[in-house]
Amino acid sequence: MIEDIRPRAPGKGRFAKAITGESVRVTAVMFRDGHQRLTGRARLYGADRPDSSGRTVEPEAESPLTSLGDDRWGAVLVPQRVGPHRIVIEGWTDCGPDGGGPGGAPDLTTSEPVLLWVDRERALVGAWYELFPRSFGGFKDVEARASEVAAMGFDVLYLPPIHPIGMTARKGPDNALVAGPDDPGSPWAIGSHEGGHLSIHPDLGTVDDFVHLVEEVKASGMEVALDYALQCSPDHPWVAEHPEWFHHRPDGTIACAENPPKIYQDIFPLNFWPPTERDRVAMWDACKGILEYWISLGVRIFRVDNPHTKPIPFWEWVIAEVQKAHPDVLFLAEAFTRPKVMARLAEAGFSQSYTYFTWRTEQHGEEGLWAYLDELAHGPASDYMRPNFWPNTPDILSGPLRNGPPSAFALRLVLAATMSPSYGVYSGYELCENEPASDQNEEYLHSEKYEIKHRDYGRPDSLAPLMTRLNDVRRRHPALLRLRCIRFHPTTNPQVIAYSKQSDDQQDAVLTVVNLDPQRPQEASIGLDLGALGLPVDRPYRVFDELSGEGFEWVGSDPFVRLDPLVRVAHVFDLRKQGDAG
Repeated sequence: MIEDIRPRAPGKGRFAKAITGESVRVTAVMFRDGHQRLTGRARLYGADRPDSSGRTVEPEAESPLTSLGDDRWGAVLVPQRVGPHRIVIEGWTDCGPDGGGPGGAPDLTTSEPVLLWVDRERALVGAWYELFPRSFGGFKDVEARASEVAAMGFDVLYLPPIHPIGMTARKGPDNALVAGPDDPGSPWAIGSHEGGHLSIHPDLGTVDDFVHLVEEVKASGMEVALDYALQCSPDHPWVAEHPEWFHHRPDGTIACAENPPKIYQDIFPLNFWPPTERDRVAMWDACKGILEYWISLGVRIFRVDNPHTKPIPFWEWVIAEVQKAHPDVLFLAEAFTRPKVMARLAEAGFSQSYTYFTWRTEQHGEEGLWAYLDELAHGPASDYMRPNFWPNTPDILSGPLRNGPPSAFALRLVLAATMSPSYGVYSGYELCENEPASDQNEEYLHSEKYEIKHRDYGRPDSLAPLMTRLNDVRRRHPALLRLRCIRFHPTTNPQVIAYSKQSDDQQDAVLTVVNLDPQRPQEASIGLDLGALGLPVDRPYRVFDELSGEGFEWVGSDPFVRLDPLVRVAHVFDLRKQGDAG
């Protein structure tokens, strides 16, 4: 009997996820009647193998099973190729060294295959930076900022919609219902007489300018991610050409978008189930055509706006269709929605997902960071859902960032960058922009969604040096670029959180300690399992703080730390570097 194979997605025909070069820990329950010893192996095949011809097909990777106790067995597989794969477990009675192998055992049993989609590394690992091109004067001027962002160590430059913006019901500053003649409107109100999703706003530049930006960003070591927002302004060409693709009120008018209590008078949502099957096919093909067009211009990452407001079957279809031709294309789901819906979108094929990190500010409790990271790293959804931690977005200014001091921005940045392999910030974060629209509204005051922003990125109080340092630390520490290895350590103060990560080969180990209180100094003793961390239990040992460059000598398993937010909000300790003690 071979059961409960992991990793796996719960739905039939859906994929668990891995990246090339990742150690995939495979487990399964395996047993039989009687008391005979069992043995077995895990094998990784391309999804189209073994084929129907009956010929022998070699696996791309295999590993012997090791007993984990209680009839659970484990193995490690390391995929090397992007695309669809199958995991197969084989088990048989262990007859000893002279009893034959899997080819000759009479009770050789092969499990049903479990699907595994293997992505390139950027699907799991990346530091994202979001900016509005119009606030820089267009694509040509964005190139200069992009080089600065690359110098800070970011991997992905994410651009909100770059398309023409409608005039009908255009929003003014601070989401005002009436716009002035010079107000630019929301980039998410896509489409005008100048074109729709396949067009570029003329103020930003030409197609050639965009392609040049993509190439320059790539040359700097980053990638461009583009917003994929399936909605239209009332002026979008589709509204006149295909009114059947939209929702209609009883009086025949087209309904605008609503996300109570918010109403988006400047946006028409698409109806993904139009009146006829012919209409549906045409509309879905048109939506796929948007992706194909921007892929042809060099884009390989899409941040998808509000995917939870579109049908799951559409995402299952369009992501599979795109990745069939372009398996390196990645999709980030911007879905701050209910947990089961968020997980279902990941199962439908999204490469990454926004998460509730934005609102997780305490250490303990059901909604604390400890419990949430444990769920993301080890829960059932961890087999197919990858988190991307964003302390802020253009829509969300929450928690200690609201009217918060620079230390609040620093501590949330450290948490995001060291907890998750992927994290992102929205431009202005490094300048600690902290004014909310109101006490009740999580949006920014004078939101860049509705007006152009001019910022002084060279300010001496910028957090850019901290961003640069953190991104450098991430690149030098493989442990920080994985999620499932995170382990929390108890502290004597709930305002001080401590967690470690170790690489698979144990050669890299990092301990992060953060003061969750941006206003006051906090101190605590940390409970460490020295043996598990590879630290000596019978003599003093040194740890090296990657943020400050200081070395510290510790003794025992309960070292003491004190973090004053006016001086430092966190330590990121390299547990393997033996520097001078300070």
